[in-house]
Amino acid sequence: MSEIVLFRLEIEIFMVRKEITWLGHAAFKAEIGENVIFFDPWISGNPMCPIKDVKEIEKATLVLVSHDHSDHGFDDAVKICKNTGATFVGVFELAQEARKRGVEKTVGGNIGGEVKVDDITVFFTPALHSSSIGVPCGFVVRTPELTIYHAGDTGFFSEMEDISKLYEIDVAILPIGSTYTMGPKEAALAVEKLKPKIVIPCHYNTFPQIKQDPQEFKRLVEERCRVEILEPGKSLIIP
Repeated sequence: MSEIVLFRLEIEIFMVRKEITWLGHAAFKAEIGENVIFFDPWISGNPMCPIKDVKEIEKATLVLVSHDHSDHGFDDAVKICKNTGATFVGVFELAQEARKRGVEKTVGGNIGGEVKVDDITVFFTPALHSSSIGVPCGFVVRTPELTIYHAGDTGFFSEMEDISKLYEIDVAILPIGSTYTMGPKEAALAVEKLKPKIVIPCHYNTFPQIKQDPQEFKRLVEERCRVEILEPGKSLIIP
């Protein structure tokens, strides 16, 4: 392979789009190269979401839902998958429910397992929470360009350290609202165990019960990790 071709390949790799947008609460959109990945896409009724109708979403590759609580977007995920042809990813029982509702492409897994969708690997992590269908989970999503850990709704658990041994996490998305999930102190301990390069706090200030100051979380972890506090609709572009 010539030096010119190698140089062009290096330029293409460098220019791959890596952008993460907070849609409010626990909802995120990750645009990585040609892939558009949604996490817990609570759109309808989400007071923080800049998107007001799922019909505005024209492209999606994967849609991941951590559990079936209404504020994590299972109903909207089904609509997005049906509108765009995206693949739904969730624990087995939730994926089965999505298929029953008319989603053509579903991939179900379970805690501790990996699934692959084209060049994207999804690892199902534990989440200390509750659900009505299956069990709650988090996701480590690994693409050739970026590895993202979306913790879902969870309390702190010591096995987070093991996740860092399995995967080098570029971006960790962690709840800090307390009451139903980790608060800032517990999430700071999670950062210590996970060792991500970047952390984005979420699942706070949507309701009075989860009111928190993200700056408190930042003060607790900024010496060991880059913290990005996003406003709903704002994006983090990763070089």
